[in-house]
Amino acid sequence: MNAIKSIKETNFLKQRRYEAVMFLITFFGIFGYLGHTMGVANMLNTIMNTAWDLLMNTVFYIMGITVLSGALGRLLIEFGVVRLLEKILAPLMKPLFNLPGVGALAGVLTFLSDNPAIISLANDKNFSKYFKNYQLVSLTNFGTAFGMGLIVITFMSTLKIPGNDENLFIPALIGLVGALVGAIVSTRLMQRLIKNIITPRKDQDFEGATEKISFKSEGGLFIRFLNSILDGGKSGVDLGLAIIPGVLIISTMVMMLTFGPKDVALGYQGLAFEGVPLLPQLAGYVWWLFEGLFGFQHPELIAFPVTSLGAVGAALSLVKAFIVKGIIDGNVIAVFTAMGMCWSGYLSTHTAMLDTLNYRELTSKALLSHTVGGIVAGCFAHYLYVLVMMFI
Repeated sequence: MNAIKSIKETNFLKQRRYEAVMFLITFFGIFGYLGHTMGVANMLNTIMNTAWDLLMNTVFYIMGITVLSGALGRLLIEFGVVRLLEKILAPLMKPLFNLPGVGALAGVLTFLSDNPAIISLANDKNFSKYFKNYQLVSLTNFGTAFGMGLIVITFMSTLKIPGNDENLFIPALIGLVGALVGAIVSTRLMQRLIKNIITPRKDQDFEGATEKISFKSEGGLFIRFLNSILDGGKSGVDLGLAIIPGVLIISTMVMMLTFGPKDVALGYQGLAFEGVPLLPQLAGYVWWLFEGLFGFQHPELIAFPVTSLGAVGAALSLVKAFIVKGIIDGNVIAVFTAMGMCWSGYLSTHTAMLDTLNYRELTSKALLSHTVGGIVAGCFAHYLYVLVMMFI
């Protein structure tokens, strides 16, 4: 017994050593490449200046949106609008998503907040009793497709593009439709992959459930209104703070692998948003694919979907840099909205969400389904935008 334990410990230590070596090779490879191309001093200055600019000019702007949308979302819950939307949307759930009507509540709540909102619902027996087991697990994909939806749409529709008078609310709505199509594909594909391998739920799993899901409200009308906007705003602050690491770390690295020097004649100066255009160069090898699927005209734009895989808040921070470079139009806004909403950082949340539901072993299937769903969302938004523009 001790010999077996010793062998396992030895193998574990070897694995950790291999990981350490691979990490060092990757770390010094990336930063060695950046430092060699930009100069070490310029590279370090660019990292700090980019992070500072993102914090001051992007994070706090997004936080303002999250505070206001958080307050609005809590008001909609408090005064029964969410329940009304659930009733209106319920007839669409079975034919579109193969989910019971009450599942609409999950979509609305994640749209108003973020992906993890689905967990509190899925763990509520009064909610989960309406679902078969494979349907309940597929809520991970369904809820993620609408995560931070209100924030993404608000951000995209309020942008100003110099020299472009197009009303960006229309592309943002087209993106919402694209995200809806992506959600259908992702949810149904996930159900298809797991339906025959997941254990059916038992009657005792629902012990303690009551007849209805309740939203408790206490106090008079004014107190409920005041508490809702303050609590909702506070949750918006928490969400705004939660996106800071993703925006500063992920976006800084993506930008440094996306953009070149601000002034080619002067070379690298250590300014914010400078870097080595490695991602566009790699995307250039299969650019026909991105142009055909999403209608992208500039390889730098691929940075948004890539960043959305890990954090949609970080992806939003890239948009203003794209506007400065003059490579944003209505089609890009529609595709970004669709893919940003549908993916909404699922690589960083799906594992935790499925772990909470005690189905971590299904993570790979959930990730595969949602990857396909996000690509379909962006593709559908592009061609729908082209179609709509033909009649406007």
